[in-house]
Amino acid sequence: MDLTGFAAAVGPDGPVTIAGLSTRGGAVAGVRCVSAPSGIEWIQADEMTVRCGAGTPIDELAAALAEHGQRTVLPDGGTVGGALAVGRSGIRRLGDGAMRDALLQAVYVGADGAIVTAGGPTVKNVSGFDVCRLLVGSWGTLGFLGDVILRTRPIAPHSQWFARDTSAPLETFAAVHRPVSVLWDGSRVHVLLEGHRLDVADQAARAGLRESAAPPMPPSPRARHLFAPSAVVGVTASLEPGTFLAELGLGVVHAAPDALPAREPDPGVAAIEHRMKARFDPAGRLNPGVAPGAGAASAGTHP
Repeated sequence: MDLTGFAAAVGPDGPVTIAGLSTRGGAVAGVRCVSAPSGIEWIQADEMTVRCGAGTPIDELAAALAEHGQRTVLPDGGTVGGALAVGRSGIRRLGDGAMRDALLQAVYVGADGAIVTAGGPTVKNVSGFDVCRLLVGSWGTLGFLGDVILRTRPIAPHSQWFARDTSAPLETFAAVHRPVSVLWDGSRVHVLLEGHRLDVADQAARAGLRESAAPPMPPSPRARHLFAPSAVVGVTASLEPGTFLAELGLGVVHAAPDALPAREPDPGVAAIEHRMKARFDPAGRLNPGVAPGAGAASAGTHP
């Protein structure tokens, strides 16, 4: 994909921001705005990879991949570049893995207006620093994604949510094999299982689960709080059932911003972030005023 026009729009001088469909925060107000190119360049179903512009709507990409029986791990809605820049994995992360692992190659425009390629079409062709993982979750403060190559995954033959009313969610978590998602709302465990229909039904029966609809998210406003996975049941004990949704095995709790105690950022991590930002964008012209992890929860960012 030709990114010369995109690079020229970003340029080497002056503050600049980028926007997609504005579903994950949008552009910085009062700053010159650019948009990444969109469109699917190719799908290599046999290699389970896809190349597309960062401005491509995720729903459009999902529909194209579904024709090949494949999908990405990106959450629904917004653009490919927006999802990668924010870096928030969806509630399928337990089974799908972190979003940063899905990005194989990124062609982006740096703060000097130059086009930079990081990563490669396959893992075995990559050497040196893993800049792709660094870009995921950087909120566009290190570079503006223009063109990406993503891993794809097969669509499971059967996918079903199950539930179980219990006060001991970790027992259910331990009873299921390789679940896609295990969520806890204070009184009920919600489990997403995928695979062959008979295998899914058998595993659910063994764990005492019943078929159910996907669990509702707690009422807004909500934030993502991050704790050690082993601490989730304890830290949510004081919350009313139904006012939160915890991702068991990951330590992520979706709840009101002030529902849980805040955790101060690690000073060492913050120092590394500042030094990295200074190396990539010394003048602070890319998405000025936005810090990596912007909009994240008070207790930490989503893994």
